[in-house]
Amino acid sequence: MARIETAHGAGGKIMQRLIEEIILPSFGRTRLGPVGLEEMDDGASLDSEGRFIVCTDAHTVQPLFFPGGDIGHLTACGTINDLTAMGAQPIAMTNTVIVEEGFEIEDLQRILHSLNSIIEPLGVAMIAGDTKVMPRGTIDGLVMSTTGIGRVYLDHPITDSGAQPGDDIIVTGPIGDHGTALLAHREGLEFETSLTSDVAPLWEPVRSALDVGGVHAMKDPTRGGTAVALNEIATKSEVVFELMESQIPIRPAVRSLCEILGLNPLHMSSEGRIVMTVDSSKTEDILSALQNYPSTHDAAVIGTVKPGKPRVLLHTTVGGRKVVQVPLGEPVPRVC
Repeated sequence: MARIETAHGAGGKIMQRLIEEIILPSFGRTRLGPVGLEEMDDGASLDSEGRFIVCTDAHTVQPLFFPGGDIGHLTACGTINDLTAMGAQPIAMTNTVIVEEGFEIEDLQRILHSLNSIIEPLGVAMIAGDTKVMPRGTIDGLVMSTTGIGRVYLDHPITDSGAQPGDDIIVTGPIGDHGTALLAHREGLEFETSLTSDVAPLWEPVRSALDVGGVHAMKDPTRGGTAVALNEIATKSEVVFELMESQIPIRPAVRSLCEILGLNPLHMSSEGRIVMTVDSSKTEDILSALQNYPSTHDAAVIGTVKPGKPRVLLHTTVGGRKVVQVPLGEPVPRVC
C-alpha cells in the first residue's frame, strides 16, 4: 500500500501528482467564483463576482526560530504574500495553533506577537482561530495554519494563467535566501557575510506595481523555489519563459552553499519574493515602483515570455541553453 512521504508536501512533481490524482478528485464542488480549486493558484475566489480572495496555508518550519524570523513571522508573510500574488489586498486572517504539551508559553507568546507585528501595520484583522494541544512526542513543538481573506485590488484577480508573449519576467529580489539560510543554520555552516531568511510581507510594494498597471501574472516562489513558480506560470499560460542566468539575482553566500552541496539556487525557497510577468512597456516604471521599498529594492528583469510549447529555458553564462525542471521534491525539507 502506498504511503505518504516527506516529498509529497515539498512542492515538486511528487506533490503535484498527489494533488492531481488524490486530492482534487476527492471533491465535487470546488468553486464559488472565477478562480476555484482546479486552477491550483495561490488562492481562490470567495464570491461569484470574484471580488474577494481566500487562501489557506500551514507551516511546519524547523527550527521555529531561525535567522531573520520565526514561524509567526513566516506564517503571516506566507498568507499575506499568497493573497498579494492574486492581486488581492489582505484584510483578514484566521489562525490555528497546534502545540505540543510542554511547549514554553513564553515562546508561544513571542511567536504570536511576531505574527501580529506583520499583520497589524497592514490593517489586517485576526478575526478567528483555534488552539489544540497534542500529547508530548506526538508533534514537533508547534504547527500553525492560517487562512487569509483579501479584496481584489483591481477589477480582476491576477492568476498564474495571465502571462502573455512579449512580457518581461521580473523577480523582486535575490532568490533562495530563505531555504539556504535555514539549511546553513541547521548544519552549523558559517559564511563571511550573514545569511538570513528573506521572509517579508510584499503587499505594499506589489500594490505600487499594480498601480502602474501591466502586471499579468504573479507567484511567490516558496516550496520548490523559483523553478516551480516559473514553470507553473508558463504551463498554465501556455507560453515559453526564456531566462538569462546572468540577470538572476543570487547572493554570493547562497551561490556558494548551493555549489558546495550540489543544489540549484532556482530550487531553493524564498519567503519574501514575487515573480511576475509584466507588459514590457511598463517594465521600467514597475521596477522604479518596486525599488522604492527595502524588501524589493533589488527587483530585476530576469527574462522574457515567448510563444511556444510551455517550458522554462535558461540561457547560461557560458552560452548554452537548458530546460529548468521542476524538482521532484524540496531539497531542504520543513522550511515553511
